Amino acid sequence: MKKVTINSVAEYAGVSKKTVSRVLNNEPNVSPATREKVLKVFEELNYKPNPIARGLAQNRSFIIGCLYDNPSKSYITRVQSGALEACQKHSYNLLIHPCELRGQDLIDNVEQLLTTSRLDGIVLTPPFSDSKELIAFLKQRKIPYARVASAIEGDDSISIRSNDEQGAFELTEHLIKLGHTEIAFIKGHPDHSATENRFSGYQRAIAKHGIDFQPRLVAEGNFSYHSGADSAKAILDLDPRPTAVFASNDYMAAAVLKLATQREIKVPQQLSIAGFDNAPIARHIWPGLTTIAQPVEEMTRIAVEELIKHISQPQETPFQHVLEAKLITRESTQARSNS
Repeated sequence: MKKVTINSVAEYAGVSKKTVSRVLNNEPNVSPATREKVLKVFEELNYKPNPIARGLAQNRSFIIGCLYDNPSKSYITRVQSGALEACQKHSYNLLIHPCELRGQDLIDNVEQLLTTSRLDGIVLTPPFSDSKELIAFLKQRKIPYARVASAIEGDDSISIRSNDEQGAFELTEHLIKLGHTEIAFIKGHPDHSATENRFSGYQRAIAKHGIDFQPRLVAEGNFSYHSGADSAKAILDLDPRPTAVFASNDYMAAAVLKLATQREIKVPQQLSIAGFDNAPIARHIWPGLTTIAQPVEEMTRIAVEELIKHISQPQETPFQHVLEAKLITRESTQARSNS
């Protein structure tokens, strides 16, 4: 079979080679009808652009990097899923780069990554999306970047996040409306802005309903299952024991559920448990976890799409958007028992 080239596509679609290139790179100045016609030809001819030739012609690598450090494998899987969807749509490749470094070691590591991989742009997930030093370095190097779930305001860059503070407020208020006033809270990793945002929502809800804040009810976690287990032990050892536990993610909440079951504490009859993220584990365990659905895939997909647009056609006003975090009630919470 004869190899399908960009010239073949142009001839078949009845447009110029430049128009095909603009469609391929998602550039402006192409009418919707023409774009749709060219995309249809791509599909009919099963056209696959040569990434090397394409990169040489436009002095790009067509590679987007994604920097992450999160102990939750589910979270990273969802980040990758959203990023891959956007990359595949625009014929880009995705390079996933895990990193546990901080400070100058982080900067040096990212500089080496940029040198060896020739990234066209990079997506920063927590906690890197809140690293002012890293952002300053990328600006200095003029590397396009997008931030996911960042708490930094006023930065002139692409930013997609969900309203974690409001989500935590709504979940805490849900527990209060069920009659719970002794609500324990497990915090997340101290380097992640989501940790303080979710804790702030919890505090705002109990303050609104006139409930005194009790430091004894707050445990330090780091978003991992093991940290949830350690926090669960500290909380369930309290006397009097709280009637509800709100963990900052679902894996820590699952650890609380396991320990409660081991201690023959009935959930939710004697203890209501809630998490955050709506990770798969929230649906797969019993009782199912009441939680906040954080649109991780959507946040990352939009961030990558907007970054690719910015690479092709730099935007004067960067795209910034806040997605809604939604309360999902399941079997792990119920009205407080008076017994």
